[in-house]
Amino acid sequence: MAEALDRLLTDLGERSTYDAVSQCSRCGYCEQSCPTYLATGEESKSPRGRNQLLRQLIEGKLADRASAEEAFSTCLLCGACQTACYARVPVPDLALEGRRLLRGAPHPLVKLVTRWQVERPGLLRLLLKAGFLMKRLGLSRLGRPFLRRVGLPVLAAMDEHVDDAPLEFADEALARKPQSASPAWLYYPPCGPRYLHTEVADATWTSLTALLGPGALLKAGCCGLLAHNYGDLEDARVQARALIEAAEGAGSAPIVGDCSSCVAHLKSYPQLFLKPEDASWRARAAAFSARVRDALEVYREKAPALGLAPESGVVTWHDSCRGLNGSGLKEGGRPALKALCPEGFRELGGAGECCGGAGAYAFVHDALSDEVLRRKVAAIASTQAAVVVASSTSCLIQLARGLKTYYPEAKALHLSQFVARSVDKHGS
Repeated sequence: MAEALDRLLTDLGERSTYDAVSQCSRCGYCEQSCPTYLATGEESKSPRGRNQLLRQLIEGKLADRASAEEAFSTCLLCGACQTACYARVPVPDLALEGRRLLRGAPHPLVKLVTRWQVERPGLLRLLLKAGFLMKRLGLSRLGRPFLRRVGLPVLAAMDEHVDDAPLEFADEALARKPQSASPAWLYYPPCGPRYLHTEVADATWTSLTALLGPGALLKAGCCGLLAHNYGDLEDARVQARALIEAAEGAGSAPIVGDCSSCVAHLKSYPQLFLKPEDASWRARAAAFSARVRDALEVYREKAPALGLAPESGVVTWHDSCRGLNGSGLKEGGRPALKALCPEGFRELGGAGECCGGAGAYAFVHDALSDEVLRRKVAAIASTQAAVVVASSTSCLIQLARGLKTYYPEAKALHLSQFVARSVDKHGS
């Protein structure tokens, strides 16, 4: 059995997992906010159903282990149910606890990757570049049958659907830019912008410089979200400690990230250190998390006042689940988009509904993910937008897939890219 957290930080204070799940009154008010319940109509794929399965598991009364495993694994962790719940039951954290209690040890490859992120980051980067080079040469598709045979169909699917394959990573390129000795901000590149969407990281740097003045790159590795959600909690703690130490050594400036999923995880670091022996780390994690800001928070506050060049065309906004429900950023990027595109901004119906990306979810539960995605693309099409703007890497990947298939008239952009485009026009 994998290690579980056992205690959670909730809106009602610190609680044991059992106490937290027992706050669910089974009212069902959450169900109409749950993408997987709306797509399937199955009680086990609703927040209420998952809560009851976790209670049965903890109480030793679980009769159908396979059904519970499917219920927890199909949770998108979007948090819409928690936002809708009057008691604010933390279903995403509870679903993760259920996965940990049921799955046993992490997959060996996940364990290897998360361990190398800590112990051999240079080797991991080299292997990523080799894989990306093979993709650019059209050779990576030859390895897909092998990946499926050895039980790694997710990697085969990712290779098939993810087009980006940069040979220089974002932190390498940004390290060559002028670094302020007294930075107004520290840019932390999450893995998505760092390794896949390097153009997003470059746009974030451009935008933050224009809006906040000179900054610097925070040199640190992965935030640990992969290990937290799919791997080993101790690996997640090791990565969190390393990032906290790097931030402490880089001064006291705000730390800005540009993937809302990873930023929400950074803000939740104190929950990793609830054991009595981790009291000092909990305090350090709390101080670290208080410094963390989502890039969209900067754009929301600064872009409207800067007088950047306006954009033309129709644009709409898709809320990242973790930005909206995890970090509580209800306005999202709307203030910036309305300022930059005053005539063309259109509100997206169901903007806060999940697109079905959720990291590797789209590649593990492809049919269910596609059902959720089609609802999102239909809403985008109804706005007749040419651009849909988001703030999470997995959303960008998922939306790009959906738009390419179902509504090619539109494209997906990160909010940093949209802001940077106006910065460039403003300066020209």
